[in-house]
Amino acid sequence: MSISTYLRKKLINYNSENSFAFKMRKKRADRIKNLIDECYKKNGKVNVIDIGGTETYWKIISRDFLTSRNVSITAVNLPETTSCFENSDLFTFIDGDGCNLQTIKDNSFHIAHSNSVIEHVGPTWERKVAFAEETKRVADSYYIQTPNFWFPVEPHFVTPFFHWFPKAIRIKMLQNFKLGWYNKTPNYLEAKKAVEGCDLLSKKEMKKLFPEAKLYKEKFFSLTKSLIMIKN
Repeated sequence: MSISTYLRKKLINYNSENSFAFKMRKKRADRIKNLIDECYKKNGKVNVIDIGGTETYWKIISRDFLTSRNVSITAVNLPETTSCFENSDLFTFIDGDGCNLQTIKDNSFHIAHSNSVIEHVGPTWERKVAFAEETKRVADSYYIQTPNFWFPVEPHFVTPFFHWFPKAIRIKMLQNFKLGWYNKTPNYLEAKKAVEGCDLLSKKEMKKLFPEAKLYKEKFFSLTKSLIMIKN
């Protein structure tokens, strides 16, 4: 078994109750539930916009809890992703770009939520700023989670120090090896697109994007694995 495969199973396998990722996601649920409770006490209902969200992710919180707080979740995804989901009494799925939510009015939602999305919006800083500004525009409160750039294991390619290598080396590695969730990708342009599609952020960058939020650090032993920005 390769190091990448081992780390994927033990560190970031959300389907295994024994993995670190599964246990950490349960802890995240408590923070989200607290945010929902606060909004429910104020409004008697909670409208959530989940940018890049899926129905599977929300299984970290019981349906009974969500129903009892009169929660409705609108998940925004790119068209090719939205087509994979079906609306329900709890979820509505719409097409959209998290960096330009042009069809959504200011403060249309009580909570904006995003889990491991901002690192995928594009390699430029301008795209990340746009994502942050749109998040803050459409909701009064928000919860934004992203992997920490300074954690030594890259969570998508699941390879130690991968994200610290020069981009050209990362592309070459993906062209020659299966890495984490990515299959071996011999085509240069496809490998380049995959590498550029995962651009992790640091604590300093997240605080710059969300200066009014409180920062929470998710720890793996003594190392910060993920960063969470919450504004009540």
